[in-house]
Amino acid sequence: MLAHHSLTQLKSLRLDGMARAFEEQMAQPGCAELSFEERIAMIIDREVSCRDTKRVDRLLKQAKLKTSSACLEDVDYRAGRGLERKLLAALGSGDWIRHHHNCLITGPTGSGKTWLACALGNAACRQGLSVQYVRLPRLFEELRIAHGDGSFGKRLSALAKMDLLLIDDWGLAPPSAKERSDLLEVLDDRVAARSTVITSQLPVEHWHEYLGEPTLADAILDRLLHSAHKLALTGESMRKKVKS
Repeated sequence: MLAHHSLTQLKSLRLDGMARAFEEQMAQPGCAELSFEERIAMIIDREVSCRDTKRVDRLLKQAKLKTSSACLEDVDYRAGRGLERKLLAALGSGDWIRHHHNCLITGPTGSGKTWLACALGNAACRQGLSVQYVRLPRLFEELRIAHGDGSFGKRLSALAKMDLLLIDDWGLAPPSAKERSDLLEVLDDRVAARSTVITSQLPVEHWHEYLGEPTLADAILDRLLHSAHKLALTGESMRKKVKS
């Protein structure tokens, strides 16, 4: 009776991990041979593990990664892709995010840019960091709508709070003057405070031309290129290899 009451109290306090561990201990006669300190330590460890799992699940859901299953452990290092194990191992540690560096991933269509960006996002979530994935054309559209309904400042603030912002499909179409201005606002909030990943078919050396207006292009690239890790993917489309 007392055990049932304790279990009910744990659940009412939303200590789900502790409740499950307590139930398991009651169902295992061998646990009675353990000391009180050993049993309570096992119960507390389960609660900590449960909370960590819930937090990672919440962060992954919030990130809205295009490829949620992508992870660095599954990276294909076959010859010709231009990937360095040492660099990816360093990126996987997450220290670059904690030091507010950026990562620029370029390469031809199908080379795995988006997948790799999502894998970096997945690794960040597993380390308890907040992540947001967005395609640049959609970001421009969201900001355009935000201007119209008065939520622009709120949207900028939400983006600025993300430890890691993944901007996919950079360079598909030349931005308008308003889009360039909005992009600068987004990136300016992140300088020396947060990290950004950019994926693009365009080599970095063509980004200034893509952005168009020289003054704003200089300002945008200055905020992106400083302390940036660069990954230039090569080789034929990974999609073709999967189909074959």
